[in-house]
Amino acid sequence: MEPIPLPSHIHYELLLQLLERQTMVAVSQNSHQREQVQQLIIILRKALSQQKHLEQTCDRLRLPVEYRWSLNCVDAPEGVAKVPTEVKKM
Repeated sequence: MEPIPLPSHIHYELLLQLLERQTMVAVSQNSHQREQVQQLIIILRKALSQQKHLEQTCDRLRLPVEYRWSLNCVDAPEGVAKVPTEVKKM
């Protein structure tokens, strides 16, 4: 079976750090924007948690997972940049 492509966890971490360290500081004076940023942070944390739950399910079912760093897949057509991926072997 082909590995199931999933975003690398670092994507979530980078977005969370940007929102928490820079965006939140930039909107600190505006309570409405601050609330929106807090909601984005909550949504990203839930998405990462949901992905981890999916990964656990795949582990139990012995389904391979492949972490992707970009939309460019390993078997990209000639002329398209190929990006290395992490593969979680079962």
